[in-house]
Amino acid sequence: MTPDPGPPDRGGAPSAHRGAVPLTKESGPPARDVSAPDLPPGERGRGHRTHRGWSARGITAALVAAVILVAAVAALADVIAVRAGRPAAAWRRHLAAELATRPVDDVWMLTGAAVAAALGVWLIVLALTPGQRRWLPLRSPADCPRVRSFLDRDGAAGLLRDAAMRVPGVGAAHVRMGRHRIRALAEVRFRDPHQVKDDLTAVLGEERDQLGLARPPRIVVRVRQRIH
Repeated sequence: MTPDPGPPDRGGAPSAHRGAVPLTKESGPPARDVSAPDLPPGERGRGHRTHRGWSARGITAALVAAVILVAAVAALADVIAVRAGRPAAAWRRHLAAELATRPVDDVWMLTGAAVAAALGVWLIVLALTPGQRRWLPLRSPADCPRVRSFLDRDGAAGLLRDAAMRVPGVGAAHVRMGRHRIRALAEVRFRDPHQVKDDLTAVLGEERDQLGLARPPRIVVRVRQRIH
């Protein structure tokens, strides 16, 4: 998967991700692979059913559970105290008075409602989206569909950048790896910029196909002539 080492990086520091692209594997439900083995590398994986892994979101779940637990314990303790003949806590009496006397269009009421709505929408989004945006799913082996592998997005971008730096005429390159697009910006030191762009697009396409992504992103290349 890792390409052969090229010449030293021209015009930039060596990529920190070179030769160290972390992979993760996890077992999951069988994935339906409808890609044909005789398709070219750039076409394979388009019909693959591999998706991103779902994030556990342990920190978010722990924070929400802690807030609910603290609020529930405080309310329960105050209710037990009232049932035992003691007066209600000052915070509960103050909260009940504010809710009973403040109008609905009060600025604090509207602010509290907006904050509560925003938190609710945020939690719904977290519950309905998989997360794990830094991992790109790879194609599952045909003989082992239960194996799911993921490639680190930053590591993949580093490999593509190293491949771009091997194109003659490229003095510096910056690659951003997205789920749907690979954006490459190259600085041309010599040669015709249009030829460099064509060569860069071809090289990045070959490197992308070697990564084995389930859904190969589209490549968008921009070049600019270096002015001395």
